[in-house]
Amino acid sequence: MDALSLLIADHNRVRGLFARFTAAEEEENVPEMATLAQKIITELEIHTTIEEEIFYPEIKAADEEIKDTVDEGVEEHHVAKTLIGEVKLLTPDDDAWAAKLKVLIESVEHHAGEEEEEMFPMVRKAFDKAALEDMGARLEALKAQLGAPVAADKEHLTTDELKKLATEQEIPGRSSMSREELVATVAPA
Repeated sequence: MDALSLLIADHNRVRGLFARFTAAEEEENVPEMATLAQKIITELEIHTTIEEEIFYPEIKAADEEIKDTVDEGVEEHHVAKTLIGEVKLLTPDDDAWAAKLKVLIESVEHHAGEEEEEMFPMVRKAFDKAALEDMGARLEALKAQLGAPVAADKEHLTTDELKKLATEQEIPGRSSMSREELVATVAPA
């Protein structure tokens, strides 16, 4: 899978977590909110690491416009990391806990949208298919090293099982995803 497809899969997985967190908050299901918050934090910590250690440094040199977008992305990661650090110091019964998570969700939604709409099209023009595939393999390897599930952990699942997981996890766009996209996006059961 190429780097951009892998990163979009990460974005969609976390968007599903955001939707589930929001639903749990509306239901005032604090235990579910706490479980989802931990998953969100883990996903974001791994995602920012793979972007900052591999993706951003590699694409930054492609051209000045990408460099500027990367610099903004790094600052948006800083905001997310700051909020995550503050959330970790709180408990779900603290009024600021849910508020900080909502701000984190809004910030990450904005960041992921900018990457997908602005940065990724520039990257796709600047790098050929082989380079993006190679970068994707390195991103996936680092995810595995960091303890995150990778595509190989889900390859054994049938397409129907993947679709069921995508529905349960509220993955956006799941109905139009290919098997490869579902494998990259869903979290293992």
